[in-house]
Amino acid sequence: MSGAIDMQLEQLQERFVEADIQRLASGTRLVTVPKVILPVGWSQPSTVIRFLIPPGYPYAQLDCFWADCGLRLAGGGLPQNSQAMAIPEADIMGWWFSWHLNGAWDANRDTLSSWMNVILERLKEAR
Repeated sequence: MSGAIDMQLEQLQERFVEADIQRLASGTRLVTVPKVILPVGWSQPSTVIRFLIPPGYPYAQLDCFWADCGLRLAGGGLPQNSQAMAIPEADIMGWWFSWHLNGAWDANRDTLSSWMNVILERLKEAR
């Protein structure tokens, strides 16, 4: 792993101890964050979050994420802008959220932890 990614993984692990990164064949990396606590309004109390780090990171921005395949809204409905989708190269099915950074990505400011904050912000509202 690159030094910057190693450092950012350590920062992410300060909040999510079991967070890990797996290198895929293309050079893309898969970040896995288990046991992410969900607020009221979801069908589960927690989920595994996964997202991809593209080879050009940190200059290439992070985009989208996956949760457990069975994650639904508390009433059984499907979350907005989401669908079941395999994680490329990983042979893992997940519930893919088409979710993007609101604003410009800044390689000098944005990190794995700040992207995780974007994901958590999305999950605050069960919709």
